[in-house]
Amino acid sequence: MSNIDIAIAVLVVMTIVGVVFGLVLAFANKQFAVEINPLIHIVEDILPKGQCGACGFAGCMGYAEAVVTNPDVAPNLCVPGKAVVAKLVAELTGKAAAEVEPKIAFVHCAGSTDKAVKAYEYKGVQDCVAASLLQGGPKGCQYGCMGYGTCVKNCPFDAMTMGDNGLPIIDEEKCTGCGVCKSVCPKKVIDLVSPGIHVAINCNSKDKGAVARKLCTIACIGCGICVKNCSHGAIKVENNLAVVDSKICMSECDETTCTAKCPTGAIKAYIKETPAASIAAEPVKNKTLSE
Repeated sequence: MSNIDIAIAVLVVMTIVGVVFGLVLAFANKQFAVEINPLIHIVEDILPKGQCGACGFAGCMGYAEAVVTNPDVAPNLCVPGKAVVAKLVAELTGKAAAEVEPKIAFVHCAGSTDKAVKAYEYKGVQDCVAASLLQGGPKGCQYGCMGYGTCVKNCPFDAMTMGDNGLPIIDEEKCTGCGVCKSVCPKKVIDLVSPGIHVAINCNSKDKGAVARKLCTIACIGCGICVKNCSHGAIKVENNLAVVDSKICMSECDETTCTAKCPTGAIKAYIKETPAASIAAEPVKNKTLSE
């Protein structure tokens, strides 16, 4: 038998084997096929496709499957989709959707490159998580934003950019409140807040006053002056840091007296001041959080 005959024989045998295996796989695929509820794909199509995981499931497909097949999974878990998507999912699945409170990301740090002290010069990978592994990061304040943009790189909706001052800037129009930036920040500087907040603490430091002030000129020193100037009890000091209860602040207060005497400017107002005589007559107007 010549080499050509051997090659042809091998080719024929391989073809037969391939056809047999193909038929077996086709039979198995049909025999053991799992029927997928078409509603799952319909629900998935109306989700934002950010794959952010804010719903608690592995991506949009994971949530779509869960909300369709599991009666205990609520239809309002898609944070980026907000009330509009929650309503559609509820209608498709025959469930009741509770009201969704909108949230946006907020950076609790104003320690820009000209205000915060550096502990050393970092030359490694430009990533906050990587930098934090080296003695907690190059920033003197171990609680502040390091400015390497890990949050920006991980935002699934391109709602963040890095400013020239070394701090992230949030585009409120694009921000969906999915929380990805919050989850990847090694310093836990980013939080989710209600849009239209009246005041916020632009600091995350838990250091005592003297130490915090030495490391950053705009740090909260936990002096409690803002607490004394808040007539509604919306502010308290915890772990040397002022904390604002935004629900009380937004529902009961239309003033910013708490910010007036802050010695460092760590607490900032995000509502425009209205003359006392016309406060009752004019609605409160909100600034954007980036102003």
